[in-house]
Amino acid sequence: MAKTLVQFRTDETERAEATQILDQLGLDMPSYLRMCVSRLVRDRGIPFSMKINEASENKGVSAMRRASRIAEENDISDMTLDEINAEIAEARK
Repeated sequence: MAKTLVQFRTDETERAEATQILDQLGLDMPSYLRMCVSRLVRDRGIPFSMKINEASENKGVSAMRRASRIAEENDISDMTLDEINAEIAEARK
């Protein structure tokens, strides 16, 4: 796949603040921009939110959100409590 150079101008203060945020998220600017372009094309829209305060939220709440996303992705988010308990009982056998 051919690579191309994309350049743009931005306010220096915003660039510096963005770099600080990306550092806290473990990313650099080029990686972030490549990720954004790839996801934008794949999902045909802006599909995600990355905020520092989400990374620092309560671990229990974060785990429940992750579990909810996994359930939705696997089309099991509408299981009843009885169905969930039956699955657990079967897994414990």
